Amino acid sequence: MLGEGIIKGLAETARNFVGSYVEADRLTTVQYPEERLPTKEAARNFPFLVFDGNDAHAGMRCVACQICEKECPPQCIYIEKSKDKKPDYVGKPQFYPKIFDIDVSVCMSCQICVEVCPFEAIKMDTEFELSNTDRFAGLLFDKHQLAKSNEYYRKIHPAEAAAVDGRLAAEKAKAEAKTKADVEAKAKAAAAAAKTAAPPPPKPAPIPTT
Repeated sequence: MLGEGIIKGLAETARNFVGSYVEADRLTTVQYPEERLPTKEAARNFPFLVFDGNDAHAGMRCVACQICEKECPPQCIYIEKSKDKKPDYVGKPQFYPKIFDIDVSVCMSCQICVEVCPFEAIKMDTEFELSNTDRFAGLLFDKHQLAKSNEYYRKIHPAEAAAVDGRLAAEKAKAEAKTKADVEAKAKAAAAAAKTAAPPPPKPAPIPTT
C-alpha cells in the first residue's frame, strides 16, 4: 500500500507522544542541567589518578612506570619520574610521578591506559562538564587536578572498585605474611648462629685425691 511506511512512522510517533504523559520510562526529555540522569557505572570519559587515604601525594598509587605514557595511542600523557622514593600501599619504596599531565583535548577515552596499568593507579572518570574558554592550558590537567580519592572511585564505579580493593588487600596481606616469615626466619638463623658460636661450658675442675 502506498504510504504504509509513513503511516506506521506517524503511528509510532503518536504512540510515544501519548505514552510520555502516562508512562515514566517514555518521558525521555530531561531538563538539564536542573535535572540529571544518574551516570551508568560503565560510563567513561577521561582518566584520573587514584590515591588512598586523605593525602594525595602520600597515597598516590602511581609509581611513574610510564607504561601508560608509552601505550597511549594519541600520546596525550606526559610523565616525569621522581628522583626519590616513597612507600607504596604494601610499604615498599617506589618512585612517584614528579609530573603527570594529560591533555584531555587530545585524549580519545580509549581506556588503554587503565588496562595496561599494573598498579590500579589510573581509572576512567565519568565527569563530562569540562568546557573551558582556554582550549590549550585549560584542558591540560596536571597530577593535582587528576588526583582523586579511592572513595570517589568507589562512588562512580562501585563494583569495579570493590574488585580492585579486594585484589590489593590480598596482595598486601601476602606481602605482610612474607615479611613476617622472613623476619622469623632471620631471627631463628641468628639464634642458631649465636648458639653455634657460643664457647662450650668449662669442664668441671677435677676433685683432688688424698
